[in-house]
Amino acid sequence: MYRRQPARQAAAEFIGTGLLVTVVIGSGIAAQRLSPGDPGLQLLENSMATGLGLAVIILVLGPVSGGHFNPAVSIVDAILARREDGQLSVRGLWLYVVAQMSGGVAGALLASAMFDVAPAFSETERASLGTVIAEVVATAGLVLVIVGLARARRPALTAAAVGAYIAAAYWFTSSTSFANPAVTVARMFTDTFAGIAPASVLPFVLAQLGGAAVGLALALFLFPAATTAVTVPTSDPQELARPTPPSPPSSSSASTTRDAPRWPPATCARWRATASMCSRRAASPARR
Repeated sequence: MYRRQPARQAAAEFIGTGLLVTVVIGSGIAAQRLSPGDPGLQLLENSMATGLGLAVIILVLGPVSGGHFNPAVSIVDAILARREDGQLSVRGLWLYVVAQMSGGVAGALLASAMFDVAPAFSETERASLGTVIAEVVATAGLVLVIVGLARARRPALTAAAVGAYIAAAYWFTSSTSFANPAVTVARMFTDTFAGIAPASVLPFVLAQLGGAAVGLALALFLFPAATTAVTVPTSDPQELARPTPPSPPSSSSASTTRDAPRWPPATCARWRATASMCSRRAASPARR
């Protein structure tokens, strides 16, 4: 999928990352204005909007580009890639990262424009030992969710799971779970609720890359079976809802005994009757 339409996929990553940053910063500004003096309620509003918005963005644009919107996820996908359809090649990694970084900055500027806030470097210092550790944990968990679901052959759940995880990680991490280098850099350009001071960006990004490595190692250990994509494996959303047809049971007695409980007895009986009829027809001489 990634190697066939690089311009369209890069555009999807640009738009998706931009929309994600717009949701994060815009909902933060709205929370500040609607709930002044109540940081807990502001964080709740910001986390809910971000989680829901991220899930929708992945559902809409995931079939086009894989729905990364995160350089850490793209790097992990490039590491896992074996030149199979649906995985990001190392050559395409740079295109994705550039699109994500530029899209994130564009999203920050868009959010500022919508709320009539002048773009400015943030003065919110966030880097500390605790928040750096939190970013390692948040990013490792995110990568584990994405790669784990893909390798467990349940990619249709990725959008909802990622959105829910990020919304929850806002609360169980001291850093409020940036977990995304592109979003981290973009949030440097807003001095609002979601902003981060430029001096805190590098420690956060390094922690996120380290967390991605930890998450990938955990996913490979817990889910050793490989699949074909990190997120959405097909460009046709209808394929995600199409059930996989069951394979008929083996003719050997051991395999039949093992596989029979998986299907209703009537289904197994029809399979056996069909196989027996085909065998008799093949064995009988041709009729003139």
